[in-house]
Amino acid sequence: MRRLACLAASVLAACSAPLPPTPPPAVATSAEFQRAADWPSYGRDPGGSRYSALKQINTGNVGELRQAWSYPLDADAATDASPAAAWELTPLVVGGVLYTAATGRIVALKADTGAEIWRQSFEVGAAVPRRGLAYWPGERGQPARILGIVGRRLVALDALSGRKLQTFGVGGEVELPVTYHAAPLLFEDRLIVGSTTGPGGVRAYDVRSGAQLWVFAAVPPGTQDPAAGAPAVHTTASFTLDIDRALLYAAFASSLTEARVDGSAENPFGSAVVALDARSGARRWQFKTVHRDVWGYDVAAPPSLMDVVAADGTHVPALALAAETGYLYLLNRVTGEPLRGMTETPAPKSDVPTEQSAETQPVPTKPAALARVAFAAEDLVGAQDTNDEHAKFCRELRDASGGLQNQGPFTPFRYRAAGAPPRSTLVFPGAGGGMGWGGTAADPMLGFVFANVTNVGGVGWIEPNTEDATAAQTGEGPRRDRLPYRRGSSAGAAHQFAWRGAPGGAPWPCQKPPWGQLVAVNAVSGEIAWAVPLGITAELAEARQRTGRPNVGGPIVTAGGLVFIGASDDRKLRAFDSRTGDELWATLLPLAGQAVPATYLGRNKKQYVAIVAGGGGVADSASGAGRPALIAFALP
Repeated sequence: MRRLACLAASVLAACSAPLPPTPPPAVATSAEFQRAADWPSYGRDPGGSRYSALKQINTGNVGELRQAWSYPLDADAATDASPAAAWELTPLVVGGVLYTAATGRIVALKADTGAEIWRQSFEVGAAVPRRGLAYWPGERGQPARILGIVGRRLVALDALSGRKLQTFGVGGEVELPVTYHAAPLLFEDRLIVGSTTGPGGVRAYDVRSGAQLWVFAAVPPGTQDPAAGAPAVHTTASFTLDIDRALLYAAFASSLTEARVDGSAENPFGSAVVALDARSGARRWQFKTVHRDVWGYDVAAPPSLMDVVAADGTHVPALALAAETGYLYLLNRVTGEPLRGMTETPAPKSDVPTEQSAETQPVPTKPAALARVAFAAEDLVGAQDTNDEHAKFCRELRDASGGLQNQGPFTPFRYRAAGAPPRSTLVFPGAGGGMGWGGTAADPMLGFVFANVTNVGGVGWIEPNTEDATAAQTGEGPRRDRLPYRRGSSAGAAHQFAWRGAPGGAPWPCQKPPWGQLVAVNAVSGEIAWAVPLGITAELAEARQRTGRPNVGGPIVTAGGLVFIGASDDRKLRAFDSRTGDELWATLLPLAGQAVPATYLGRNKKQYVAIVAGGGGVADSASGAGRPALIAFALP
């Protein structure tokens, strides 16, 4: 038996639980993805496990990690006015060569020194790949290639030289019909991309020629405008893939905007994971995490795939899907059926005119919610939790909001008529809460799934969109301004139940900590194995600093027994014991590491852990902040 931390009533408590039986390797993958030395795709393997079999760095020596090298990602010439990348990138590493994007360019680096091998620069103003690239190993007569999305162009580069491959599309580029900010995914000779803007859909292109092979449309043609009654959806993250079964798993965003439309116009693929035939694009099954999503609870990250051992000893093909609802959904990846049960739970009813909220919402039997999904009066932060100034602000926000109504999970924002006094709803998770695009990591030997969560609420109401009536009549203004309702709040435009009076303007949520956590789920039992605060609030007294912090990014896990994650806005990269959740190492980055790390073996046979430090942290605008960079760490 081993002591593990478990989550109960939002309080960490000790419990005892056996470690799960050892399942088989996570998912079957093709030979080029099996090399432990490499990180050849965004999720390391097509199944998105983010698991590395490397164990040179382990629980016994991780405390000795030191920075090995750094490569600047911002513009390196005064004349380069290209926009910065979003700095959410995960690099690729193949055969000792690291590939990444930077401002205005894609580059290849020596993975053990960071020295530049080649660069492919793009025109001034070009938006480089936001989260990652794809690697194709090539074949006879066809060189290995690096593929990424620059603006709305799918670009193919020779992996050896960086030159555009003239046999791909037109001059090495294929024009896409929509933008897509995530990494493409390779399957056989197909390169699969999604859509960040509507109309939502998934497309496959021939990796050799760039010819389009198939399209899966997430919305019917001609119904992309929410005002038309069938809101658009789009994929917001990369994909994962079961190679043996040729099943592609696409994560889709919410089908409703925050401005609200008639809830009867529900798109079946909104707030869902959809399984597609990777060869044809045909739909096999879908699982919706929300019915009639009036909150904007995206499925912002694709699932991690792994096999688990059932009670009868059989191996079950599974997937773990984290969503902005705050729940982790464990499904059979062949059928889409829940592994541990799903309860259609009665949900509070919306009182917004014309809005038809769902009577029930799907809630997993196990695991329990990983993020905060409810609020009671006693959950309001007090001076004893943080400090007097923070607690005072939160009390005043509650009072200015006309009270805080919450009826548990899936509480809809209530209606406030024009001119009526404030009457606020407090919703958990709010915007930026739950589990976002950072997604999950899965350890196939331990049987654990790891996810980072943010506990931040949304406060406000829904009100008539009267002030934009002129824009609606003239057709001016953004599309959401032509809808009948909009979000209002006493908390300002962000609608967050949080104080931003701290140094750097970083949010301090108004409920008791933890505000951010790293959570491990035993995929075999469905129980939460442990949960620990992720990040500190350094401005507080030392005894109160372990609040956890709002976070963006995701984890990776290694055979060395370690979970590596940046994500938190305190600018730290951390390593945790994957079995217990104990924090074993942390280092301060020049900017917040709000990306997914990678780990690999250099040609010098040393293991490295690399992360993009790009901004969004507490001190990013303070005097100690540095330049965005890709930073690699190794043992001395």
